[in-house]
Amino acid sequence: MRIELATAPGTPERPNEDWASVALPASGQGGTLVVLDGVTPPAGDDGCVHGVPWFTARLGGALIELSGSRRDMPLTEILSEAIRRTADSHRDTCDLSHVRTPQATVVLVRWGGPAEAVEYLVLSDSTLLLESPNGAVDPVLDDRIDRLPRELLLTHATADALRNAEGGFFTAAADPGVAARAVTGATPRSEVRAVAALTDGASRWVDMFGEGDWADCLALLRKEGPQGLIDRVRAVETSAQERGDAIRWKVRDDATAILAEL
Repeated sequence: MRIELATAPGTPERPNEDWASVALPASGQGGTLVVLDGVTPPAGDDGCVHGVPWFTARLGGALIELSGSRRDMPLTEILSEAIRRTADSHRDTCDLSHVRTPQATVVLVRWGGPAEAVEYLVLSDSTLLLESPNGAVDPVLDDRIDRLPRELLLTHATADALRNAEGGFFTAAADPGVAARAVTGATPRSEVRAVAALTDGASRWVDMFGEGDWADCLALLRKEGPQGLIDRVRAVETSAQERGDAIRWKVRDDATAILAEL
């Protein structure tokens, strides 16, 4: 088993709000990985005194612990319980009903165990790639935000109306029920050679800049590693900025990538 991970902030002036971890049991059989992309709120009140990095660390830690210690629990129940634990840890100090309460996208993968399967869960716009033994690469995407009219996401007010709302898009925030909205599945472990998890700051190499397809992206991860992918993203971002190209959302975003060869 070979696992590589890299993460980088969008700019050095701001903390990296992504969070990533991999856990392997002492037996050496199976494992779990988590990638979170903290949602940067606009300037102003979000009802929380802690901030996004605190939230992603709390949620990520709960996800890693539960997915390893409670292999009997489906991933949706693990996400639900992790959200509940995190919410309980700041319910008395923060307004968790605020639409911008700290929140994150989620990729959660678990493999091995009695089922000998690769289980996965994706919530919001981070990306999971599954590579089969023959080299085919299948992306697992929660594309609800991409299916929304872009004009509805151009202002904070219209975006807030769609955040964790029916007909909009969903993230892990304070409501454990959002776990039921995640994209989930399981594949026999014998049919998965590698998995890769990317926040949208890393996946933009494919889905924003069109430098290659998902198979090209996984091949790049294998050849140059996650840091190599992030370096290429930064180079494309710089070139686009120098040309004066319009870049959707942030010019540079926090970027995280994990490659796990099973």
